[in-house]
Amino acid sequence: MIPRLHIVTDDDTLGREGFVRQGMTILEAGGEDVVFHLRGPRTPGRSLYSLARKLAPVAEEWGALLLANDRVDLALALALPGAHLGQRSIPPSAARQILGPDRVLGLSIHGAEQAGEVEGGNVDFLFVGTIFPSSSHPGRTPGGAGLIRDIRAVTGRPILAIGGITPERIPAVLAAGGKGVAVKGGIWDAPDPVAAVGEYLSELGKGQEN
Repeated sequence: MIPRLHIVTDDDTLGREGFVRQGMTILEAGGEDVVFHLRGPRTPGRSLYSLARKLAPVAEEWGALLLANDRVDLALALALPGAHLGQRSIPPSAARQILGPDRVLGLSIHGAEQAGEVEGGNVDFLFVGTIFPSSSHPGRTPGGAGLIRDIRAVTGRPILAIGGITPERIPAVLAAGGKGVAVKGGIWDAPDPVAAVGEYLSELGKGQEN
């Protein structure tokens, strides 16, 4: 079962002083309820490797999933639980062939026309967005909850909404058919990232109860 809260990094986050320590604290706080996406498209591979080596034992200790974004090689080199692909990555079928049948594989899509790639068992979950206005993608028109419904209509894969996700917007995501959410700024830019993790998990838990 794929956890409902996915925490995503970016290059700026990875370059912050104290990132590893903060990442470890977040992994401990979220435990088995979170997926931690190590994403740094402009960060050198050696740096990503070093960061992943430090975070992987902590993720394993607390039951969190640590995935390498767009770095299938990193997932293999460090025996991580899996990887996540974007639209510029290698095809999911190729990634699955490399990773084997047992590792987790996610894919980001932005419209129902891209959902065809998820069939055949290659992809375990989808990032769908941008759902709400997001500073990470200022030029992208948000699809809103309707985008989740459109993609839910053509695939049964778990959908994680991404883009401008705040705890207050989680009910709308779940009502549209989303399984959970993927968050970057809402965690890393929060005054207290650990408390923010708790807020997101609390809202997701309410949705599960309903």
